Amino acid sequence: MIANVAGLAVAAWFFDGIWFEGGDWQEKVIPLLIVAAILSVIDIFVAPVVKILSIPFIIVTVGLFLLVINALMLLLTDWIAGVFDVGFGVDGFWTAVGGSIVLSIVGWFVNIVVAED
Repeated sequence: MIANVAGLAVAAWFFDGIWFEGGDWQEKVIPLLIVAAILSVIDIFVAPVVKILSIPFIIVTVGLFLLVINALMLLLTDWIAGVFDVGFGVDGFWTAVGGSIVLSIVGWFVNIVVAED
Protein backbone atom coordinates (compact mmCIF):
# COMPACT_ATOMS: atom_id res chain seq x y z
CA MET A 1 0.00 0.00 0.00
CA ILE A 2 2.92 2.35 0.65
CA ALA A 3 4.02 1.90 -2.95
CA ASN A 4 0.52 2.78 -4.20
CA VAL A 5 0.38 5.90 -2.01
CA ALA A 6 3.74 7.09 -3.31
CA GLY A 7 2.93 6.13 -6.90
CA LEU A 8 -0.44 7.89 -6.89
CA ALA A 9 1.07 11.01 -5.36
CA VAL A 10 3.82 11.15 -8.00
CA ALA A 11 1.40 10.37 -10.83
CA ALA A 12 -0.97 13.14 -9.67
CA TRP A 13 1.98 15.54 -9.47
CA PHE A 14 3.32 14.50 -12.89
CA PHE A 15 0.06 14.39 -14.90
CA ASP A 16 -2.57 17.12 -14.97
CA GLY A 17 -5.16 14.48 -15.89
CA ILE A 18 -4.74 12.60 -12.60
CA TRP A 19 -6.07 14.68 -9.75
CA PHE A 20 -7.33 14.77 -6.20
CA GLU A 21 -9.91 17.32 -5.08
CA GLY A 22 -8.85 19.75 -2.40
CA GLY A 23 -6.94 22.96 -2.01
CA ASP A 24 -3.64 22.14 -0.38
CA TRP A 25 -1.83 18.87 0.21
CA GLN A 26 -3.31 18.41 3.69
CA GLU A 27 -6.81 18.14 2.23
CA LYS A 28 -5.62 15.54 -0.27
CA VAL A 29 -4.04 13.09 2.19
CA ILE A 30 -7.24 11.26 3.18
CA PRO A 31 -8.48 10.85 -0.43
CA LEU A 32 -4.97 9.69 -1.40
CA LEU A 33 -5.02 7.00 1.29
CA ILE A 34 -8.54 5.89 0.36
CA VAL A 35 -7.68 5.67 -3.35
CA ALA A 36 -4.47 3.78 -2.55
CA ALA A 37 -6.52 1.29 -0.52
CA ILE A 38 -8.98 0.88 -3.41
CA LEU A 39 -6.11 0.36 -5.85
CA SER A 40 -4.49 -2.17 -3.50
CA VAL A 41 -7.70 -4.20 -3.30
CA ILE A 42 -8.00 -4.12 -7.09
CA ASP A 43 -4.35 -5.19 -7.44
CA ILE A 44 -4.96 -8.11 -5.09
CA PHE A 45 -8.28 -9.42 -6.37
CA VAL A 46 -9.11 -8.12 -9.87
CA ALA A 47 -5.77 -7.65 -11.65
CA PRO A 48 -4.53 -11.26 -11.28
CA VAL A 49 -7.76 -12.63 -12.76
CA VAL A 50 -7.61 -10.22 -15.69
CA LYS A 51 -3.93 -11.04 -16.28
CA ILE A 52 -4.58 -14.77 -16.28
CA LEU A 53 -7.46 -14.39 -18.73
CA SER A 54 -5.28 -12.15 -20.92
CA ILE A 55 -2.26 -14.46 -21.20
CA PRO A 56 -2.68 -14.97 -24.98
CA PHE A 57 -2.73 -11.19 -25.58
CA ILE A 58 0.22 -10.69 -23.25
CA ILE A 59 2.24 -13.31 -25.14
CA VAL A 60 1.35 -11.95 -28.58
CA THR A 61 2.22 -8.36 -27.60
CA VAL A 62 5.40 -9.44 -25.78
CA GLY A 63 4.07 -8.06 -22.51
CA LEU A 64 2.91 -4.66 -23.74
CA PHE A 65 -0.70 -5.60 -23.06
CA LEU A 66 0.18 -5.42 -19.37
CA LEU A 67 0.31 -1.62 -19.80
CA VAL A 68 -3.28 -1.72 -21.02
CA ILE A 69 -4.32 -3.91 -18.10
CA ASN A 70 -2.63 -1.60 -15.58
CA ALA A 71 -4.26 1.44 -17.19
CA LEU A 72 -7.65 -0.26 -17.01
CA MET A 73 -7.07 -1.04 -13.32
CA LEU A 74 -6.33 2.65 -12.72
CA LEU A 75 -9.52 3.61 -14.58
CA LEU A 76 -11.45 1.07 -12.50
CA THR A 77 -10.01 2.70 -9.38
CA ASP A 78 -11.20 6.06 -10.72
CA TRP A 79 -14.69 4.67 -11.28
CA ILE A 80 -14.93 3.10 -7.80
CA ALA A 81 -13.60 6.29 -6.19
CA GLY A 82 -16.26 8.20 -8.13
CA VAL A 83 -19.00 5.90 -6.85
CA PHE A 84 -17.91 6.62 -3.26
CA ASP A 85 -17.31 10.33 -4.04
CA VAL A 86 -13.71 10.26 -2.86
CA GLY A 87 -12.51 13.14 -5.03
CA PHE A 88 -10.12 11.39 -7.40
CA GLY A 89 -10.11 11.42 -11.17
CA VAL A 90 -8.24 10.16 -14.21
CA ASP A 91 -8.97 12.02 -17.45
CA GLY A 92 -8.83 9.42 -20.19
CA PHE A 93 -7.13 6.23 -21.25
CA TRP A 94 -3.76 7.68 -22.30
CA THR A 95 -3.42 9.54 -19.04
CA ALA A 96 -4.15 6.24 -17.29
CA VAL A 97 -1.41 4.54 -19.34
CA GLY A 98 1.09 7.22 -18.33
CA GLY A 99 -0.09 7.04 -14.73
CA SER A 100 0.24 3.27 -14.66
CA ILE A 101 3.81 3.55 -15.93
CA VAL A 102 4.61 6.07 -13.18
CA LEU A 103 2.87 3.85 -10.61
CA SER A 104 4.96 0.87 -11.73
CA ILE A 105 8.27 2.74 -11.62
CA VAL A 106 7.62 4.41 -8.27
CA GLY A 107 6.24 1.17 -6.81
CA TRP A 108 9.31 -0.71 -7.96
CA PHE A 109 11.59 1.91 -6.39
CA VAL A 110 9.66 1.99 -3.10
CA ASN A 111 9.67 -1.82 -2.88
CA ILE A 112 13.44 -1.85 -3.35
CA VAL A 113 13.98 0.79 -0.66
CA VAL A 114 11.60 -0.89 1.81
CA ALA A 115 13.07 -4.36 1.13
CA GLU A 116 16.61 -3.14 1.89
CA ASP A 117 15.63 -2.05 5.40
